[in-house]
Amino acid sequence: MGWTMGLNLLLLMAMVATNLLSVYHLSTTVRSPLPSPSSASPIPDHLLRQLRSLRSSISHLTPSSSASSSSSSSPPPPPSDLLLYSSLSPIASACHHHPSLLHSYMNYTPYSPCPRLDPTLVESLLLLGCHPLPRRRCFSPSNLPSPSSTLPHDPFPSSLPDSAVLWSKYSCKSFSCLNHYNPGLGFDMPRESSRFTSYSDELDLPVSQLVTLARSAGVPLRVGIDVGGGTGTFAATMKRDYNVTVVTTTMNLGAPYSEAAAIRGVVPMHMPLQQRLPVFDGTMDLVRCGRAVNRWIPDVVLEFMLFDFDRVLRGGGYLWIDHFFSKGVSLEKVYKPLIGKLGYKKVKWAIVDKTDTAGIKNKEVYLTALLQKPLTR
Repeated sequence: MGWTMGLNLLLLMAMVATNLLSVYHLSTTVRSPLPSPSSASPIPDHLLRQLRSLRSSISHLTPSSSASSSSSSSPPPPPSDLLLYSSLSPIASACHHHPSLLHSYMNYTPYSPCPRLDPTLVESLLLLGCHPLPRRRCFSPSNLPSPSSTLPHDPFPSSLPDSAVLWSKYSCKSFSCLNHYNPGLGFDMPRESSRFTSYSDELDLPVSQLVTLARSAGVPLRVGIDVGGGTGTFAATMKRDYNVTVVTTTMNLGAPYSEAAAIRGVVPMHMPLQQRLPVFDGTMDLVRCGRAVNRWIPDVVLEFMLFDFDRVLRGGGYLWIDHFFSKGVSLEKVYKPLIGKLGYKKVKWAIVDKTDTAGIKNKEVYLTALLQKPLTR
């Protein structure tokens, strides 16, 4: 009993001593002055970074924020006319994947001369799938120093007039320069005049033979499309010899193909190969695709292209695949079955080995095929 009372007394004295110590510490804290700002513990760096980020976001969203409060690394806002046009008409989804190119194209002053763009800018946007391009409200430059009466009426003049082209976009500054660089580009008019009228091997199909085959089948050739037609030689030949209207799709990749076609009096449609043909279903008598359509096109893209040709052709119309090149084994395993999916009649089917250096190395061949769409399905 005495031992227990002694233990309780010891615990009571320890508790009293602890309370007295706490009262003393509290009294000294109250009497001591507040610490100076310099002695305060610093704010951690990660909190400072978050604070700056928050301030930047708020200032960016606030219309009255000053330029000094915005970050110098933030991208510039979209051009005003791009925002206006996008509210009026849809823009191809692929355009949004390349905002810097699109902004450069749409960065101009409305109702003023259009800026002189990088010559590859428009072609790059089109090839990347940004088609059709947005419309713009600026004035395109006039490129004729003299009246349009100086333009040739013959689609095969002795030479194309240099004055009809704005050469600042191109490395060559004249048609003679292009012909010197590569006579096969399509700008050498004497050479082009016989391109679709002569026969040198099985791959050739002179237009006289084409028209004869169509007439014997009771199919009139009146309107058509030449896909990847370069300077428009096929369209010019059909216009000159048979009064057939052929529209040419082309791109200005390093040379004025569109301008050359227009000089010759044929209509150039500035559009990439992957673009859907802008004509209604079942309205064309003929679709021709030249060497621009070849094995470099992905198989699925080519398949969609062929079925787009089928869409625009009327029953009994002709699809002319002219000098399509591929590896021989790919032609048999890939392209022949792919073309066969159309179910067209084979009017002509000619395969010849490609004899240039690349053709021999890669075991490539050329295919020329004239196919007729069924009258009914």
